[in-house]
Amino acid sequence: MKTLMLIALIFFIVSNFLMMISMIIAKKSLSDREKCSPFECGFDPKSLPRIPFSLHFFLITIIFLIFDVEIALIFPIIPTFSMTNIFVWFMSASFFILMLLIGLYHEWNQKMLNWTY
Repeated sequence: MKTLMLIALIFFIVSNFLMMISMIIAKKSLSDREKCSPFECGFDPKSLPRIPFSLHFFLITIIFLIFDVEIALIFPIIPTFSMTNIFVWFMSASFFILMLLIGLYHEWNQKMLNWTY
């Protein structure tokens, strides 16, 4: 037990030492402005290099991801149809699909499915 803790302590110290050395060696100087600026054939850039982030597009992506995972969870329901009681299978499948429909109604009611406001 003590040897395991000693080995873990040595690994912890060595890894922290290596991270500290890499941070010191890889220190970037902020004085070189030309290297940090975007390159457009020798001219000054016409616009900012960052594009504004669309929060609405991000929310639609999250909604898609949630419903995509839920659809993947529906797939195992189909093969279990022949192995279980039909009433139990029907109730559990109906409950799961009802939860999906409630989530869809909630998103629709909040107007999150509209692409533009």
